[in-house]
Amino acid sequence: MGKREIKRVAVLGSTGSIGINTLKVIAAFPDRFKVVALSSFSNIRLLEKQISKFRPSMAAIAGPGLASHNAGSLPSFKGVKVYGPEGLNIIAEDSGVDIIVMAVSGFAAISPLISAIKKGRHICLANKESIVAAGDIIMGLARRYNALLIPVDSEHNAIFQCLCSGGADRIKRLYITGSGGPLLRVNAKRFSALSVRQVLNHPKWKMGKKITVDSATLMNKGLEIIEARHLFNVPIDNIKLLIHPGAVVHSMCEFVDGSIMAQLGVTDMKLPIQYALTYPDRLSTPFSRLDLFDIKNLVFMKADIQKFPCLTIALAAARLGGTATVVLNAADETAVKAFLDGRASFTRIPDIVEDVLKAHKFISDPSIEQIFEADLWAREKAGYIVKGLRHA
Repeated sequence: MGKREIKRVAVLGSTGSIGINTLKVIAAFPDRFKVVALSSFSNIRLLEKQISKFRPSMAAIAGPGLASHNAGSLPSFKGVKVYGPEGLNIIAEDSGVDIIVMAVSGFAAISPLISAIKKGRHICLANKESIVAAGDIIMGLARRYNALLIPVDSEHNAIFQCLCSGGADRIKRLYITGSGGPLLRVNAKRFSALSVRQVLNHPKWKMGKKITVDSATLMNKGLEIIEARHLFNVPIDNIKLLIHPGAVVHSMCEFVDGSIMAQLGVTDMKLPIQYALTYPDRLSTPFSRLDLFDIKNLVFMKADIQKFPCLTIALAAARLGGTATVVLNAADETAVKAFLDGRASFTRIPDIVEDVLKAHKFISDPSIEQIFEADLWAREKAGYIVKGLRHA
């Protein structure tokens, strides 16, 4: 056999949780992957350490401040072409990149994601907002340019793997699982008095603050259902949520013949990241494995929509589509930040989101420009509502 080609990888959002775990995976397979580009929003010190270790040829600093000034003061950046925010697109389009890990958070990912898609790239997608807000446009472009989008999120990565046994055109329904979050066993009567610390105490996953709050409200599951609808072209009503506290089954596909395929694994994001990087190959992992003898039982429950109203709000927006999902995502981000900053109680999150959705002017088939306008409007509207709460 000839020498195996080393894949050149760009990790956009390398200093976040997904980016850090991606670099751990890459470091475990030095004969398979070479980091050629990294980016961070503002964590320059961690980016400096990553550049020292992986020696990419390009880097981008997407946050405020002059990238050249930051880079000039750090010896580790010597020999690295450093860009500002425009670097995300430049890296996405660079011919020296084989695989792009899109771990940039928020709307900042949409433009470089589209750039990467138009180049027909192998994309490991770890950005929720782009699909929730612009799923029809993104997936249409992916089909047009024959780009490979492999979801990194554990639930969607699980479905992607299950589909290898049956094919998307043979799906009867999808089952997205969720642990139930940090408040599964907490009485709803206590919700209004919950502290930020209590809400952020997730029993299974170590994640960023925003997504952990979304896990507590179950908004994350609503957003995941919207993602699944776009990624796998399955009607909303054929995507079901199962609360699965054990977090062993990451999602399932039921096919038309009645067979159900499930993907099981430990709660370690490095495993779906590894699969997304190595697809269609599978490599022996150096990371933790699931011991089936440790599993006592597999429990599945229906979600309590009375206790977690964000799920109902998200599904209503999902059925509308268009700008409703854009507004849903933006209003939720603003409401969650208000909670984390102490400007709104936990129980106000669904109220804020619902009020913004009711006020918005719906567009069924928005352009990219209209998506950005709806996002900006929703954030401003939610901000006004939060200010009103402070003065109520």
